[in-house]
Amino acid sequence: MAPSIEPIRVLTVDDHPLMREGIAAVLGEQPDIAPVGEAADGWQGIQAFERLRPDVTLMDIQMPVMDGLEALSRLRTLSPGAKVIVLTTFKADEQAWQALKLGAAGYLLKTQLRTELLEAIRAVHRGTRWIPNEVAQEIAAHAGAERLSSREIEVLERIAQGHSNREIGGLLSLSEDTIKARVKTILAKLDARDRTHAVVLALKRGLLRL
Repeated sequence: MAPSIEPIRVLTVDDHPLMREGIAAVLGEQPDIAPVGEAADGWQGIQAFERLRPDVTLMDIQMPVMDGLEALSRLRTLSPGAKVIVLTTFKADEQAWQALKLGAAGYLLKTQLRTELLEAIRAVHRGTRWIPNEVAQEIAAHAGAERLSSREIEVLERIAQGHSNREIGGLLSLSEDTIKARVKTILAKLDARDRTHAVVLALKRGLLRL
């Protein structure tokens, strides 16, 4: 008699109950995959991971209490061999780059769950990294671009909120001339035409979350 094969044990961390239920329903129909637990935020996800020790963890990026990137970082510290597939609505290259840098084994768009979720789980469990073509293209398109500093992102966040250079300077305790110089640098790094275009590009690439 052929030896029985243990199913791939999967933990789903997502703040939307319907998303968790839908994933569990799909996984439950597979003979080689078993949903073993759910969590509604990153902190709960870490606790569930410690308790269940799943083979693969599906981790949403945008969640309350603790987001997916922070939870991923803590999970990888807790268990360097943890296999995590990051789930997101956006193909923003900055989020993908950050997730992969933190040790994610895969990056999956929620629009692809119906067609690629099962294949992604099996691939990651085998030790293969899973990155959708469009996400890989986004990362490659900006691979050589100079990244914004944390201070430049702060300035960009204030721009997105509608503040003038003078107002931003007051909020950040910097001179108006310093803010003008930083805005010029931001536009150059993002290859943006103006302040509004810079905000649009930053949102698309996952540098800002409004």
